[in-house]
Amino acid sequence: MVKTPDEIALMRASGRLLASVFEMLDGLGLEGMSTMQINDLVERFIREDLQSRPASKGQYGFAYVLNCSINEKVCHGVPSASRFVQDGDIINLDITLEKDGFIADSSKTYTVGNASSQARRIVRIAQEAMWAGIRQVRPGAHLGDVGFAIEKHAKKNGCSVVREYCGHGIGREMHEDPQVLNHGKPGRGLRLREGMTFTIEPMVNLGSARTKTLDDGWTVVTKDGKLSAQFEHTVAVMSDGVEVLTLRQDERV
Repeated sequence: MVKTPDEIALMRASGRLLASVFEMLDGLGLEGMSTMQINDLVERFIREDLQSRPASKGQYGFAYVLNCSINEKVCHGVPSASRFVQDGDIINLDITLEKDGFIADSSKTYTVGNASSQARRIVRIAQEAMWAGIRQVRPGAHLGDVGFAIEKHAKKNGCSVVREYCGHGIGREMHEDPQVLNHGKPGRGLRLREGMTFTIEPMVNLGSARTKTLDDGWTVVTKDGKLSAQFEHTVAVMSDGVEVLTLRQDERV
């Protein structure tokens, strides 16, 4: 679970490349694009512009480079040539990238056009919940501190946190130990050590936390049909706190 300084340097490089994928997407108008068009655009950018590998493609039999989860879709949405991004949608794009043997993982939920106040609200709360968790990361803290901060923020705002899916260790493999739950108790769980690297990725629902998986075997949706939003960063535990390895230029810790 613990990476050397040289390994973290390689993860930092992968994270910066992945951040540039989102910075490219930030400059696009997603409205009117099919989710498959977005998938193909991201694949070209990762392979050709960044000379890297889209790490999700082929993982566990998944055929695409990203997950695209729109509105009531919680996670693992499958790209489609017939699903076009529409005015008012919220869409989470979850993307991974491998460079020089190390993987970075990040996601962002976009609001499209004239999204409703409720849509904008759930996106804001999910992003704030992620940062609440990230700010708990430091040597000597516990994973329970991270999960507690995430769920506390969601509940304070009348929202719920999905429990079936969580963050994870990451490095040479996409999914390593430990699991990083989006709920917990302060002072409980694994004690964090310098050199650990993992993702923090809360999925926050406007209604109930209950979910179901669609017949495609991948796409997870809210059981009550209400909106869900997710944000994710790959982080490293450093001697002085936390470093967000996938931080974008428009963000600050």
